[in-house]
Amino acid sequence: MNRHHDPNPFDEEVVEVEVNPFSNGAGAPKSKSRVPPLASEPLGFGQKHDATVDIPLDTMNDSKKKAKELATWEADLKRREKDIKRREDSVAKAGVPADDRNWPPFFPLIHHDIANEIPVHAQRLQYLAFASWLGIVLCLSFNAIAVIVCWIRGGGVKIFLLATIYALLGCPLSYVLWYRPLYRAMRTDSAFKFGWFFLFYMLHIGFCIFAAIAPPIVFNGRSLTGILPAIDVFSDHVVVGIFYLAGFALFCLETLLSFWVLQKVYMYFRGNK
Repeated sequence: MNRHHDPNPFDEEVVEVEVNPFSNGAGAPKSKSRVPPLASEPLGFGQKHDATVDIPLDTMNDSKKKAKELATWEADLKRREKDIKRREDSVAKAGVPADDRNWPPFFPLIHHDIANEIPVHAQRLQYLAFASWLGIVLCLSFNAIAVIVCWIRGGGVKIFLLATIYALLGCPLSYVLWYRPLYRAMRTDSAFKFGWFFLFYMLHIGFCIFAAIAPPIVFNGRSLTGILPAIDVFSDHVVVGIFYLAGFALFCLETLLSFWVLQKVYMYFRGNK
């Protein structure tokens, strides 16, 4: 068997081109042309044509830093959420808000945040009640000062001790017995706390009326700067009489303001029922 014309499988590929004898190149003999194969170069890692990506170390460090900051921020957020949850649980269990002291700002003694905790429609009334509480604090403080002046002028040490007791007990008790219950009643709309406020606020008004008159029941009434002791001491010491008249005016203003607050709070309470 003749294998002379068998193609060599290892030879380069042969492309035969047939020539049409009736074309412009008529009579041209058939020709064969070799088309060399396209040179191919392997692509892959480790070759000279491989694409390289340079990642700066600074970028990697920045990424690590940002990831660390993000983790710190998430941990702080979780801590805050746990703190809020703890506060909510304490409110749910005890029924009393876990309030932080924030007033007065220079020496916090009580929790007071009307703008953020009291409903908008009740804030004006709450500020009015707060003014009433500050008013009784002013009255008792000025009463103590006036009685000290009277004591210096020979009024006796007993009235000074009584005036001091009024100031030291009256200021915190007025806050605990009627102002704080009203503050929490406004926050929670609790009928019980409203009732508590009405009870002790009427006692507060009664005390203001008694102090404005200051009848001679205890130590001739000079432990309170009412109208009767003011008339009594004015003839002896004009300066002391002026102090007592000023104290009488403060107690009268506090009484009028307290009646106004009582009326407004009652109308508010009736409107919410």
